[in-house]
Amino acid sequence: MSNTAVGQSLDKYLANLHILYAKTHNYHWNVEGKQFFTVHAKLEEIYEHIADEIDAIAERILIIGQRPSSSLAAYLKLATLKEADAASVGGEAVVKNLLSDIQALIADLKKDIKAAQDAGDEVTADLLIDSLGYYEKTAWMFGAYLKS
Repeated sequence: MSNTAVGQSLDKYLANLHILYAKTHNYHWNVEGKQFFTVHAKLEEIYEHIADEIDAIAERILIIGQRPSSSLAAYLKLATLKEADAASVGGEAVVKNLLSDIQALIADLKKDIKAAQDAGDEVTADLLIDSLGYYEKTAWMFGAYLKS
């Protein structure tokens, strides 16, 4: 995979991060019910992490000589994750929906890590491995939360 292909995969990941960032904020504002306090606080932790990650990924795209997408229209076009409607939602539904998105990110990250390694771009691979670790842990926590 060339630097161009690595940059394109990073740009898609950046778009998905923006969708996930907006979705976690949406759920943070609209979650209701008995799980409100737990889920509300966890969502804030997640979107703060995503904000930092967005910056790191965009800067990595620049470092490898490309320009990151930077418009909502571009993110919506590139992203594979889907937006959520602004509506009242229970904590369990929030966790289920985000778990599905996170599992999709994990699958993409594994492919992108291998592609970066195959291209000899160990720095990008390392950056994505850190992301993979975070999302695998989050998926595990969400799975534990959903057990009855």
